[in-house]
Formats: sequence, structure tokens, C-alpha cells
Amino acid sequence: MKHQVPFSGHLVFIGFGSIARATLPLLLRQDHIEVERITVIAPVIEQEIWFKERGIRFVRKALTEQTFVQTLDRFVKPGDFIVNLSVEVSSLAVMAYAFDKGALYLDTCVEPWAGGYDDPHLDLSHRTNYALRYQVLDLRRRLGKGPTAVVAHGANPGLITHLLKAGLMELAVQLDHPLPQDREGIDWARLCMEMGIKVIHFAERDTQRSQRPKEDDEFVNSWSVEGFISEGSQPAELGWGSHERSWPTPARRHRFGTRNTIYLERPSASVLVKTWTPLGGPCLGLMITHHETASTADLLTVKEQRRLVYRPTLHYAYHPCNDALLSIHELVGRGWETQARQRILNGEIDSGGADALGVLLMGHELNAYWFGSVLSIDEARALVPFNNATSLQVAAGVLSGIVWAVEHPDRGIVEPEQMDYQRVLEVARPYLGTLVGQRTDWTPSGSNHRTSTDGAADDWQFEHFTRF
Repeated sequence: MKHQVPFSGHLVFIGFGSIARATLPLLLRQDHIEVERITVIAPVIEQEIWFKERGIRFVRKALTEQTFVQTLDRFVKPGDFIVNLSVEVSSLAVMAYAFDKGALYLDTCVEPWAGGYDDPHLDLSHRTNYALRYQVLDLRRRLGKGPTAVVAHGANPGLITHLLKAGLMELAVQLDHPLPQDREGIDWARLCMEMGIKVIHFAERDTQRSQRPKEDDEFVNSWSVEGFISEGSQPAELGWGSHERSWPTPARRHRFGTRNTIYLERPSASVLVKTWTPLGGPCLGLMITHHETASTADLLTVKEQRRLVYRPTLHYAYHPCNDALLSIHELVGRGWETQARQRILNGEIDSGGADALGVLLMGHELNAYWFGSVLSIDEARALVPFNNATSLQVAAGVLSGIVWAVEHPDRGIVEPEQMDYQRVLEVARPYLGTLVGQRTDWTPSGSNHRTSTDGAADDWQFEHFTRF
């Protein structure tokens, strides 16, 4: 990699789940990270022998709202780096702590303290990722400039924002479209508007399969079970496009912020949406709520004199591996009572499966164009231990976010939209398999691609993607 800046501080990982185990082997390969300076703090520590043999220190401790400062004070000094890959540990609290300590920070989502996702004292609007993001933006305003804190930077949210920008560049080349500029470089919102993009799916399909089928009362997943259940039980969210003509019955608007996104009075894992990826073509995905829905809606909104001119409809559309999909259906059928057993797929995954993580750009002259990473389980196993295709894509996002923060240590709180997409993808690229750009004639209504403006708008109405 180019432009590396040596880092001699102490890396402190919070959490030791599947993503931490996936990321640490990548970090051990980096010349500018001293192996003996990595500590992992987690309430449950399993399968740690390989890591201990390579100099990583483990502390078995749960971080709580009452004890986290006292615990972190034992390990964190100015110039260190906190990597928060935990569940039920407040991102906001640890981010503010890192700022006060003069330490760098990164997480993969904005996590509240235990119970925050389903706090009965909060209305649905304030249980969304939109609301959590506004807490981060408020903290950024209060803290100002200081040590870099990279927010929500795994695969998605995280890498998906950089893949979006790369995909827009690829599409602009195919359409021979000039790149509009603003004071900070490419004007991504105007580029989308001028190219006629009406809908964007952060479209992912996981075809990895286990040699051991899912059992009753068991939740199986290719990444964090707790993380999937948490975000799947939050309200579904989407950026609401300026081309939309009808209002979904269960949809509600927020009463604060830019109001660029809306939410549905439905748990996100229960909302099915039609989508498309290169793995198998058309499929039904889950509209799982994610941080990038709100942050990208801000990035891609065009206003003139405070009047909305353009915004695409955008959201996550996720077809997890079959066992995870069965687990979600079982969870919903049980009234959201969590299964007694959990299992993360890894060694028992059959050869041949893959994870396609990318963006589906719809409504332009080429109809629809998917751009992203297609990584097979066989490639993931050959690259790094303790990984499947899904976890390695997330780990690549964590690694590239860490490197970017080390290279830009004084940016304060930043979201993926404020980072250099080319540099991030340069760091992550060796772990993403094949970067694929593929055009498709698919539409959610099943109609043939139409070239007229009105016809194209009809094709891409939200009502064609889902039913309530």
C-alpha cells in the first residue's frame, strides 16, 4: 500500500466476536502495526489461542455505562486507537471518551447501551438509525476538531459508500457523462441527478451454505447474530426519492433534522423488497436498516433555495445466506423471541458460495447497473484465517478505516462520505475478491425497460418493490 504512516500507539479492541476475529489477522499483516501493542477487551473470549500466540493480550471484562471509563483508563493513552466492534456498548460514550483521551476511534455501527434499540420510553422515530446518526452529528458539533473518529465503517455501512462512488464513476464513463464539480470535488448529488438515477439499493446477496443445516430454535448467520437481530428489529428506513408519487401506508416522517429519510412502522427484517445482484439475479431482500441510508440521503440530495430538487429513493436490500433467512423467519414467527442457540458459520461452510456486496443504480439510460465486490468463500479462506466471505468484506472495511484514520489523525468525527473513497478502496481491494460492474434489464415490475421519462419514473416507484 502507498502513503503508509507508521503507527506506534496501542490498539484497543472492544469486543471479540466474528468481526474482531476476522479483522485481527489482517492487522497482523500490516508492517506499521506493532503486534505486541494490541489488547482485546470483551465479556466473552473464545477461540483466542491463535491470537495469544501472536502477542495479542486479552482482558475478560464487560464494559457498562458505569464501569467503561475505569476499565478503559487502564489501557488507553493519548495517541492510541480504540476499535469498537462490540454490541451493547455505546458508540457515543466511547467516542467522546476517545476524544478526551486524545485517541483515535472507529466503529462499524452506532451502537447504544443495552436496551437502547427497543427502549419503551422512545417513540419509533427515536429508535431509528436516523436518530442515532443525529446524536453523532450533535456530538461532532460539540466536540469540533480533534482526534479522528471514523463512524460506521465496516462493509455496510462503510465500504458500501466508497463502492457507491466508484460505481457512479463507472456508470458516468459508460454514459459518457461529465463530472459536475463543487468546492470539495465531485458533486455526487448532481451527478446522480444528471444521470437520471431514481433508486439506489445497497444490494447484497449471500449464497454461502453450511454442511450442517439450521436446527429449530437456532439462529444461524455468517456474521454477528446479535448485530443482525438488533438492526432487524429496528424500524425499516429509506431515503425518500423526489420521483415518488404515492406514500406507503406504514411510512412516517421524522420531525427533526434534514428529514431526508422516512421510516416504516414495521421491523426492518420483516419488510421484503425486490432487488437484483449478479449472484442469481432477481431476489427478495430484507430492508434492513443501516446508517448509510441516512448519511447517503444527505450526500445525494439537491436543493435550490431550500426547495427539494432531487433525491433518489435509497435503502439496503439484503438477501442473507439461506440459514440466516430461515432464522429471521423463525424469529418473526416467534414474536421476536430470540432463539435459544446461536451459530456463526465458518469452517462448516461448503465450497462454492459467495457474498455479492454492492450498489444497484436504477432508472438511468442503461436501466440498472450493479457495482461491487463478489467474494467467494474459497477466496476468503485462501486469503486470511478465521474468515468467511461476509466477515472478510467487513474486516476489509475495518482495516481500511483504521489505515485512513492513522493517515488523517486530526479530522474529528467523520462518516464514510467524508473520506477519500479511492484510498479506502485501495487498502481494502486485496480482500474484496472481484470488483464487478454489470448492467441488467431487470425492473421490479417485470416490465421491459422503457426509455421515456414518464415510463422510467413509473418503473421505479417504491410501490413496485414491496407490498404492505
